[in-house]
Amino acid sequence: MNSDGQYEQRVVWAVVGSDIGPLMLAATPEGLVNVVFHATDPVRDRALERLAARLGTEPVEAPGSPLLAEPIRQLTAYFAGGRKDFELPLDWSLISGFNRQVLRELAAGVAYGSVVGYGDLAGRVGQPGAAQAVGVAMGANPLPVVVPCHRVVESDGGIGGFGGGLETKRKLLALEGVLPQPLF
Repeated sequence: MNSDGQYEQRVVWAVVGSDIGPLMLAATPEGLVNVVFHATDPVRDRALERLAARLGTEPVEAPGSPLLAEPIRQLTAYFAGGRKDFELPLDWSLISGFNRQVLRELAAGVAYGSVVGYGDLAGRVGQPGAAQAVGVAMGANPLPVVVPCHRVVESDGGIGGFGGGLETKRKLLALEGVLPQPLF
């Protein structure tokens, strides 16, 4: 409780290993709030500073927190090939407006093992012609993998961009059977 007698939002975080490198997961009592790729110490530290500034509270490292237990379990199962859908409470407080609308549609409407074009996704949220804005929303996704921005590709069949790097996007799409597994 803070000095005004109000409960402060608590943010817990942990770094977990995955097939695409270390991921930092952060959660609030509302749900998973952030997934950060390539969570080396400098990347993690920058992400924690952004979270503190955006959420108004200092994130606490707590790998054993009940708030992180289910996200860690489900992500582990996903990378092991045993989970296709995430069933997690999500805290959408880091994103709003059009970006939130697009990401919610992506999470609900683009299944494991399938892809959607940027323009198609724009059309699904009633904004045909907003393909570039969808690309911006994908780049702003605070919950990659769980909200599967890796499943959004170019209409001409190109892989498109990806905040976690194109090699990470390829690995995620290969895991889901969209692309062939790399030979080496």
